[in-house]
Amino acid sequence: MKYESTFNAIDKILRNEAGCSNELDYIEQTSWLLFLKYLDDLERELEIKAELENKTYKRIITGFNRWSSWAAPKTSKGEIDVINAMTGDDLVTFVNTKLFPSLAKFKDTASETQTLEYKIGEIFSEIRNKIQSGYNLREIINKIDTLKFQSADDKHEMTVLYEDKIRRMGNAGRNGGEYYTPRPLIRAIVKVVNPRIGETVYDPACGSAGFLCEAFSYMQEQIKSTSDSETLQKKTFFGKEKKPLPYIIATMNMIFHGIAAPNILRGNTLSENLSQVLEKDKHDVILANPPFGGSERQDVQQNFSIKTSETAYMFMQHFVKMLKAGGRAGIVIKNTFLSNADAAAIRKMLLEQCNIHTILDLPAGVFQGAGVKTVVIFFDKGKPTDKIWYYQLNPGRNLGKTNALNEADLQEFLSFQKSRKESESSWLLDTSTLNDDCDLSVNNPNKVEKVDTRTPYQILEHITLLNEDNASLLNDIAKLL
Repeated sequence: MKYESTFNAIDKILRNEAGCSNELDYIEQTSWLLFLKYLDDLERELEIKAELENKTYKRIITGFNRWSSWAAPKTSKGEIDVINAMTGDDLVTFVNTKLFPSLAKFKDTASETQTLEYKIGEIFSEIRNKIQSGYNLREIINKIDTLKFQSADDKHEMTVLYEDKIRRMGNAGRNGGEYYTPRPLIRAIVKVVNPRIGETVYDPACGSAGFLCEAFSYMQEQIKSTSDSETLQKKTFFGKEKKPLPYIIATMNMIFHGIAAPNILRGNTLSENLSQVLEKDKHDVILANPPFGGSERQDVQQNFSIKTSETAYMFMQHFVKMLKAGGRAGIVIKNTFLSNADAAAIRKMLLEQCNIHTILDLPAGVFQGAGVKTVVIFFDKGKPTDKIWYYQLNPGRNLGKTNALNEADLQEFLSFQKSRKESESSWLLDTSTLNDDCDLSVNNPNKVEKVDTRTPYQILEHITLLNEDNASLLNDIAKLL
């Protein structure tokens, strides 16, 4: 896979770059370069399409700011012109003092905010070049220039690997209860919620926009007309992100996935006063994994009718308020939300205003490198909860970095969820049996506890065999050293 080997080679260069120190820097710096190469290929593709239709396409990035001019000028043979291509201090000086400031001005000159031109301006107003060595920068540029984005397969391979870089960034930079949500889990959540063309999809804590990108991929299968395509592009996906780097990555991630001008805003969702939310502000579908364990100022906490210092609990109130009547949600949240006393009032509000139809109990290890236990709560707004269908996911192995959650792990859940089937791993809870604290803890009444029927002698024999295997393995390793 060309993209994989190229990304790995770039990371290797950045590890030796004084201005970059971790995965956050690696993806940030790879992203803006990859983005400009992608845009150059995209604009060339649009030019060709316009020519075939006897039309003219007006480029957004022009003159010497074009990738093919400053980054990768070519010889007549189509190879990088090493004589005229900038490198060293000249290259870094151009990028820092001319390229970035010029692209940042698009934010001021764009005709409207929901355009690709404006998004380019936003990105280069927020991000900066951290690659101090012009020779490292030249080497990275040369590698990125070998990547092509003309075919659907090219774009798919690139987005898959870009998502993997985002995963590493998320796990390296986690704080305040923020974790990268595995894409197989997001895809399962999207399938259950089933967003349709004509509905709006919202993630008010969008991170790298994983939920929005997967929802877009899912809804593309529903396109039947150019009108449907335009609706998906401009009127469907909405997100908000508080922190600058995830916001920039989210914007670029959506553009890479095919959304030309993402409706993503940078800001603190929780600073919005819920009493001022109008019907036009609400959405049909909410998909989110809000941060938990964080804290907000007292004035922010005053925006919520149920007072709490837990960010995830504030977000839960925001979700309910921002859903239209009949709207649907799939929310990842820490499992303590189901039982903590300080969340009782929010659970009661949720049960009264929404139909919590499904709770997916996830095993530890779903969020790699973190022992945090989470659940996914699925609910529809507009009528109270009668019965909740629970499913306790058990992949049959310990999940972790080398044993990640995959699509197959979630197939039974998706199959059972449609009919709310009861089994050893799934059951129904009648909410009329709940006490005043509305405790929704995961207590599987159908789970059969397996009893070890081996004799002490058989257990000892098994331990002896394991010790012999370990000794043999250590002996093999010693021979290799």
